[in-house]
Amino acid sequence: MKTTIELTNMRFYAYHGVLPQERETGNVFIVNITLEADLAAACESDDVYDTINYANVFSLVKKEMEQPSNLLEHVAGRIIESLIAEFPQISIVRVSVAKMNPPVDGEMEKAAIVLTATR
Repeated sequence: MKTTIELTNMRFYAYHGVLPQERETGNVFIVNITLEADLAAACESDDVYDTINYANVFSLVKKEMEQPSNLLEHVAGRIIESLIAEFPQISIVRVSVAKMNPPVDGEMEKAAIVLTATR
């Protein structure tokens, strides 16, 4: 049985970016995660140890967001690598990382990247 877990609009203040100003002042980032896994055991057992605990996923994402990177692609790639290493039951992971109000010559709500990996 395929299960999809979605963690949406996780908000972090972090210091990612190429420009020195971004590394000094930081910015708000929004992360969305979609995980696919066979979690049939959890459906029967009602035991948190048979699923992918979303609190643990959040902690892992938070840890990666605390490590500054130049590129959003690098941040998302690290998140994917960490999730796959920590949760072997994941078959597909999709990560979106958005920088709110990016430094451009005009107004922009966000700049985002999306990476998807299949095990």
